[in-house]
Amino acid sequence: MTYDITTKTAPAMPKIGKGMEILKLLLPQLSKDMQETIAPLLFDSLASHMSETEFMYPDLTWKEICGMITGIVTRSAGGKGQLQRLVEAIMRVARQHDEMQLQKLVEWQKTVKSKGANKEKPVRPDVSFWFPPADVTNAAFIQNAMACEQDNGHTQYYNLPEVEMADRMCGGHRQVTQTIRNVYDKQRAGALRATAEGVTGNPVLRVNMNISCTPGEARSFFKRDLFNGTLGRIAFSYKASGNRDGRIPRQGKYDEAFLAKLDEYIVRLQACKGRFIVKPLNNLADKLAADMAALADLTDDDTLWDLSKRSIVNAWKKGCVLYILNGQTWTRSMGEFVEWLVYYDLWSKNQIFGDLLKNGDTSVAEAQKSGPKNMLSDLPDTFNEAQLEALRMSLDKPKDGTKRQLRVWTARGFITHSAQTGLYTKTKEYLGVRN
Repeated sequence: MTYDITTKTAPAMPKIGKGMEILKLLLPQLSKDMQETIAPLLFDSLASHMSETEFMYPDLTWKEICGMITGIVTRSAGGKGQLQRLVEAIMRVARQHDEMQLQKLVEWQKTVKSKGANKEKPVRPDVSFWFPPADVTNAAFIQNAMACEQDNGHTQYYNLPEVEMADRMCGGHRQVTQTIRNVYDKQRAGALRATAEGVTGNPVLRVNMNISCTPGEARSFFKRDLFNGTLGRIAFSYKASGNRDGRIPRQGKYDEAFLAKLDEYIVRLQACKGRFIVKPLNNLADKLAADMAALADLTDDDTLWDLSKRSIVNAWKKGCVLYILNGQTWTRSMGEFVEWLVYYDLWSKNQIFGDLLKNGDTSVAEAQKSGPKNMLSDLPDTFNEAQLEALRMSLDKPKDGTKRQLRVWTARGFITHSAQTGLYTKTKEYLGVRN
């Protein structure tokens, strides 16, 4: 395990090295204090330029690089708005496409209004929007999904500057969790209406999305959907309050040279078609799965284990985007970045929802202690069974799980047991990782 997600300090983003030229281009457009926070959100818009492309996950299923939802959570005026400018640059081609589509729709509406009541109305033109406005109704969302499905299965990308906008898009707050799960799983979204004016269809949802909100909004919005799979499907990027340094952050200029270089990468994504197997990335996913199991054993936290499974998938998809952007070549730096994405997502969820997740799926009430805790780190380097038992009881964990936890820690090489003294000692390997 490379990072500790149980501390208040965020896992530090690794050095942007070889194969990460896209991030070397994009991140300098952001102020330095926001580069780490916004980096995970850039791939949702980038991936929306890919269609008719699939990658094999280690479970031997083929996945399209859609269903990516990443939320940025900071305090009000915390710098979230910088994402908007970078997204607009990444989605310039989509904006140009949508403007032409919108003109077709406007001309059709003018024609319809000019016709008398008894005159035959022209048929609505086939239009698809790749970067729809954030303020979209559920009917328009489904209708556009149908159009994008006909448009070579193109992925819609939404950038919601306020999380409450998801209510309107999903048809009400009760439907948000259902839509998020359908989007992540690339399911169909059926709509059957009795009248000709209604939207009837059953399109596959190919959608990527960014959501911005404050910590309070995130907790309030998702507090009833913590244990039904919704939270795990969203990757979160959290930024804690910074220092009051009295300095206005500096951003990039988005000049013509930058935009021209960015367009080269966009063309690379658009040209990508077919099926790919990225073996180094899949090997990394397998390693991360083992690491997450070890982390869950250290914390004795089933909720963390459940969340980590989709955190790996979310990071893996972003690794697929990096692979294409780097000319279908994998590098060590790319692997380090993908690994960081998993830990940063779990750390962010712990910071935002830790106290709400503490009691598992039996309650969403706030608790005094928050999030998963590495119990071994709270014990001395040499300890006995009674000390672990007392620690578990202080954390409201069942007393009868003490012996099992000791067996698991021993099997994983975290501790050794002395039959003579009855004491347990942390191994050099464990202490080396922690230090």
